[in-house]
Amino acid sequence: AALTLGAVGIVYGDIGTSPLYAFREALRPAAADGLTQAEILGVVSLLLWALILIVTLKYVLFLLRADNHGEGGILSLVALVQRKPKRFGVAFGLGVSGAALFFGDAIITPAISVLSAVEGLKLVTPLFEPYVIPIAIGILVSLFMAQSRGTGPLARWFGPITAIWFLVMGAAGVAQIVGDPSILWAFDPRFALSFMMEHGKVAFVVLGAVFLAVTGAEALYADLGHFGRKPIQIAWFALVFPALLLNYLGQGALVLQTPSAVSDPFFLMVPSWALPGLVILATIATVIASQAVITGAFSMTRQAIQLGLLPRLVIRHTSTTETGQIFLPVINALLLVGVVILVLSFETSTALAAAYGIAVSGTMIVTTVLAYLMLHRVWGLPKAIAMIALAPILLIEAAFLVANLAKVPDGGYVPLLLGATLVIMMWTWARGTQQLFEQSRKTSVPLVDFVPRIEKSSALRAPGAAVFLTSDLSATPPALLHNLKHNHVLHEHIIVLTVETRDVPRVLENERAVIERLSDRFERISLRFGFMETPNINRALGHCRKQGLQFEGMKTSFFLGRRKLVAKAEIGMPIWQDHLYIFMSRLAADPSDFYHLPRDRVVELGSQVAV
Repeated sequence: AALTLGAVGIVYGDIGTSPLYAFREALRPAAADGLTQAEILGVVSLLLWALILIVTLKYVLFLLRADNHGEGGILSLVALVQRKPKRFGVAFGLGVSGAALFFGDAIITPAISVLSAVEGLKLVTPLFEPYVIPIAIGILVSLFMAQSRGTGPLARWFGPITAIWFLVMGAAGVAQIVGDPSILWAFDPRFALSFMMEHGKVAFVVLGAVFLAVTGAEALYADLGHFGRKPIQIAWFALVFPALLLNYLGQGALVLQTPSAVSDPFFLMVPSWALPGLVILATIATVIASQAVITGAFSMTRQAIQLGLLPRLVIRHTSTTETGQIFLPVINALLLVGVVILVLSFETSTALAAAYGIAVSGTMIVTTVLAYLMLHRVWGLPKAIAMIALAPILLIEAAFLVANLAKVPDGGYVPLLLGATLVIMMWTWARGTQQLFEQSRKTSVPLVDFVPRIEKSSALRAPGAAVFLTSDLSATPPALLHNLKHNHVLHEHIIVLTVETRDVPRVLENERAVIERLSDRFERISLRFGFMETPNINRALGHCRKQGLQFEGMKTSFFLGRRKLVAKAEIGMPIWQDHLYIFMSRLAADPSDFYHLPRDRVVELGSQVAV
């Protein structure tokens, strides 16, 4: 019950605020030359069947079963279907594209949600109109500034408040349906089909707006690991789905009775005395929806870092008990700047709706294609059966994408430009890191050759232990070679350590470390972490004592190689990508912070590397 209530607040916050603007924007193009009953029924029918086919069938009933050791989300799906983790193949390209489009959604959702809620103040009194944008920006700035404190204290209120929000939406819808029960004919899909066939280009514009009703569906899948499949499904069928259906039917019934209500049917569903309370509740609900997307962006960034798509950024844990509650200062600042620019540029939720939808529809198509690969590669279904199973959903989503592409001149270019920029950055980072690894391996000294030679050398022995971090376990760490060259000394106990990211969300503690004894003095250790975990080397080495490792934290020094990268046109990537890679490397967090190393026991040795 607690997980189900939590899922109502976190998972469904985004999709739960779509009624604020989805029906209004879908009806607007059809209302240009007046509205008929068939047109209203057609638009409502499109909204209902979008929720049934896309959200219920694809996400709630199918994709929630496609988990990677209990975790969901587009990068989890990539890790699940990708046979070779570092291969630049179809799954890799789809994952990069989907993750980039998700960030486009993460910037637009807070802007359109909060702005659409605050715009309800204009209906309370026109005096509020000049203050809508400043109030919206004030709420958004406060929301992002509060991120560093963590969502724990607020999260326990998310579920109950959002549950009240859904109950109020459902009740408001029922009140209008009673006034005109003929709106229930919208459940007949023939109204949706006839609307699409009779309205030509206008129908595609409407379809692009109808898609606003299913934005937030990706959160269902992304938050799978936080709540589990059953609580998310129970929350959908017991509360969220009925409330959304009733509200969209209620908005349609209102417009059937009062055509002038098309200007803002959501807020006009309630009597004037209840309007201020509904505006306040809507504003709180949109803040909760925005919080869910921001948290999703933090989690997606951590996954991208662990999978080698982005440089190591500073990750701060805001909870002592929940590993999923994290804060990334760089991402938070970029999201805040992007959201404020969007609000100031577009000014109204109607204008922002033009930019919304492309990123989400693109992400959904990517997820469907990855689901096809999962059905074939992981579940073992023949290609033809997997294709037939997903073809209807892919066709519907393709229609949504084509409809949303019509929005490009009116603002749809914003998420596309952002997505394209992020794709280039992630592709450059992954490719550059791989080339740098291969280049370093060419000049490296094999560790199995180095150990016997150094055991016979006359190098001085320093008391204590030294841990040398490296990305290649087969090679002698450059920091070890530099230390020997310049200081002519090696420690009594030497650990060559690498951190490996697995294709599973989390690694069991008994599988965390692989320890190999090379000699009386040298040990080689591979620490394994899942892509949902933040590596903590000091703690992991402490656990290795159970496997016989002699590790005394206060007598151990950690040696890191600090590389200065220099761009050279004749090697590696094109020169512009080299410069981009170098710029991104400067954004990376200090390895001491990222790997949770004790700063007073870290030694850095520098070198210059051409890329």
